Amino acid sequence: MTMSEVDKVRLSAASAIERSRERRRPIGTKSVALRRQHLYKKLGRMLIAGGIVLLGAAVFGALIQPLGFTGLLALFILLIGVAVLFGRSPFPEPRQADLPRTDLKQLAGRTEIWLEAQRPALPAPARQLVDGIGVQLDLLAPQLQTLDASSPAAANIRKLVGEDLPELVAGYQRIPAGLRTEAHAGRTPDETLVGGLTMLEREIGDAARNLAAGELDKLATRERYLQLKYQGIESEDPSSI
Repeated sequence: MTMSEVDKVRLSAASAIERSRERRRPIGTKSVALRRQHLYKKLGRMLIAGGIVLLGAAVFGALIQPLGFTGLLALFILLIGVAVLFGRSPFPEPRQADLPRTDLKQLAGRTEIWLEAQRPALPAPARQLVDGIGVQLDLLAPQLQTLDASSPAAANIRKLVGEDLPELVAGYQRIPAGLRTEAHAGRTPDETLVGGLTMLEREIGDAARNLAAGELDKLATRERYLQLKYQGIESEDPSSI
């Protein structure tokens, strides 16, 4: 193998490692929380099933006959089988078609997970913007926990996060790789993607701040009400009570 071939192999391996790292790297905390929640549920099912098996073995050994070496070996194999059976369920990766119908409380996290899977196929400027969108989705997520799912604000956010954002990324990926740097109508697909992601990052951030401002207004109104109520009591003449 010549030196140039060695260099090509080394570059190819480095590129594969980098793509693998990019695929595993989360863009937000909500995607990590959803994956951790799934893991905890899986471990919980494994522990419950293993506990039932051990309890059954204990009852059998106490009431019918001791397990012995063969019984203990069978129990060990059965526990391994239970662990494999209940531990094999992978995390349900969201599909683009599922995002518009996702529960509002999980919309930010599941959108982050979907974006994480698409991120390695995007150009470098777009990947940086996807990271920024992950930050904005983290800011938006707490507001979605209490937002009325039937409200106009919820519908707008669901369209922005669950429809417009995924369709922009998926539409770019449908363009053949060789055409993504060729100009069409004055802009290349790469430039259109970066421009769209920039706008969406700003829109999602504005939505998070607007929802938070509404909660701050409610808090300020409540504080003012309490001040008027209790300061009025304190200022009232005690002799009149």
